[in-house]
Amino acid sequence: MTFRSVLLASAMLALPLAAANAQVTGPYISLGGGANFMQQEPVKSAGGGSVSGTNVHTDPGGIGVVAGGWGFGNGIRAELEFSYRYNSLNQLSFPGGTASLKGSEQKYGPMVNVLYDFYNFGVPMAIVPYIGVGAGYQWTHENITSGGPFGVSTGDTAGALAVQGILGAAMPVSPVPGLSITAEYRFMALPGERSYSFGGANVKLGNDFNHSILVGLRYEFGVAPPPAAPMPVADMGAKTFLVFFDWDRADLTARSQGIVHDAAAYSTHSAYTRIDVDGNTDTSGTPQYNMGLSERRAHRVADELVRDGVPQNAISMHAYGETKLLVPTGPNVREPQNRRVEIIFH
Repeated sequence: MTFRSVLLASAMLALPLAAANAQVTGPYISLGGGANFMQQEPVKSAGGGSVSGTNVHTDPGGIGVVAGGWGFGNGIRAELEFSYRYNSLNQLSFPGGTASLKGSEQKYGPMVNVLYDFYNFGVPMAIVPYIGVGAGYQWTHENITSGGPFGVSTGDTAGALAVQGILGAAMPVSPVPGLSITAEYRFMALPGERSYSFGGANVKLGNDFNHSILVGLRYEFGVAPPPAAPMPVADMGAKTFLVFFDWDRADLTARSQGIVHDAAAYSTHSAYTRIDVDGNTDTSGTPQYNMGLSERRAHRVADELVRDGVPQNAISMHAYGETKLLVPTGPNVREPQNRRVEIIFH
């Protein structure tokens, strides 16, 4: 490592951590818990005869969800979850009155979800909203302990296809790279009818609609600590500004755009003979791809300098790919401090 690289690495390692808005890339796990609210559940038939206007009512209950998934680095995530919901039975309503109904309804089973995170608002965000849809299979266990027209303590389980919609937001926890706090609203439906046998009496229940509110945690594996606000670093008579990039990206964030503006302002009151704009990448990806990515990053920074008033003929661009690592790593390592452009005033 060169003397200049040692100085740059020391400066960056001394900076505090900050929350990053890097898109989810690679594996993650999540868990959440909260409240589940069931809409009234219609009774379609009982004892072989059709029933009209009769509904099962429940109390607010609980929900727990655990999931594992994969982020594709473009805002899209896919995951497999297992959920559990519990609601106590409250009463049975029918034309002309109600009857007390004691027991519970429990739902559990797997769901496959596809979600999209909204990162591209142009500015760093403390909270990242997301939406999703899911489909899967849920088993529903109805347990009646007393009351109602059945008059017995009994239970039965039926399975059905299920669909759901998800609306949520994630807030990164900056001291722990990869960790986020999540909050979600979910709507899950088991459309159609499910048949149960209660003490020899066959009962069919209709649509099962659920509204859930959850809070939880999500952890993304392999997330390195992101560099916080880059700062100018002096070395052997040269002035250097560091501009950092998200993984596999060549666009400027609001923070990195501010560093380029600072460099352009510095050029107006300093004596220099040449400005080097050096593009670099980490070691993830092939060497050929990284060379092209480093060139795109250098071009992006150079174009921004020119827009800020720096003469184009004073800028000399270089693309180094993964050959000049600020932090030495092995191959296929996503190191945030290596994803950079150096603006060097000579």
